Amino acid sequence: MSSNAVILGPLNSSARELPIYTCRVSAGFPSPAQDHMDQPLSLDELMEVDAPHTYLVQASGDSMTGVGIFDKDVMVVNRKLDPVPGHIVIAAVNADVCVKRLRKREEQLVLESENPKYRPRYIMEGDEFEIWGVVIGSLRRFLHG
Repeated sequence: MSSNAVILGPLNSSARELPIYTCRVSAGFPSPAQDHMDQPLSLDELMEVDAPHTYLVQASGDSMTGVGIFDKDVMVVNRKLDPVPGHIVIAAVNADVCVKRLRKREEQLVLESENPKYRPRYIMEGDEFEIWGVVIGSLRRFLHG
């Protein structure tokens, strides 16, 4: 298994707020969204930032596309949450850092990709295994530069 996650660093709380609109935006023709502006919302609140327990990780590769995590997406990770089977986690297995879905199969922990072309990784006795946090959301940029 090769690494498919790059740790970007901790996320600090911010007092910056952005406007949020109460209407859904059509992917067709634009509408005058200014008429629907509501109270400002901070990204901290939207992404449930729990500083200093929240950090950012950049995805690498296509192993999690089935849940909408694509190459170069930035994942918001909370290390304070207790991981349970079904959670998407940042884990280290024998010094390889990865993002996978945590499962339990007959008392054995398994890390699963969300892309059928990748096989599950069973955690074996003797593996160095640690979960670094639970992925609570992700961000995707469409313009780079």
